[in-house]
Amino acid sequence: MEIVKKPDPPAGFQRLLWRLPIRLFRLGLGPLLSRRLMLLNHVGRVSGRPRQVVIEVVEHGPDGYVAPSGFGPGSDWYKNIKKTPDVVIQVGGRVMGATALPLSPDEGADLMARYAPRHPVLARQLCKIMGFAVDGSTADYREVGRHIPFVRFTPKG
Repeated sequence: MEIVKKPDPPAGFQRLLWRLPIRLFRLGLGPLLSRRLMLLNHVGRVSGRPRQVVIEVVEHGPDGYVAPSGFGPGSDWYKNIKKTPDVVIQVGGRVMGATALPLSPDEGADLMARYAPRHPVLARQLCKIMGFAVDGSTADYREVGRHIPFVRFTPKG
């Protein structure tokens, strides 16, 4: 694994494209979107105002949903959930309260090692967005997983 560049959040027209899925969820089209996308409703750490972002679900199961912070630990949503972990998520048509818990670097490494073989194209894209060049080996993906912040969203109740 080689670190190529620090990722920059999208700006301008690219930001509009990245935020398009939020509009689809707001229009009630969440059930039509893949279960791999999650609408995260969280609270701004500075403003205290409601915020929304759509993020990719890389793993789900009885413990909840796991998503990466594709733009690193500096992503606003990631910093927000660290301050206020009580959130509301929507996956498909299901809306639920949840608690957000950042995973350890070792858990991130294990997760990325499981994710990459199941979704090789998406794993490479995620690495590229994050500024990593990977050779496709499990060891490389494990190392990337140590650097990508992953969060588990555990539904309440």
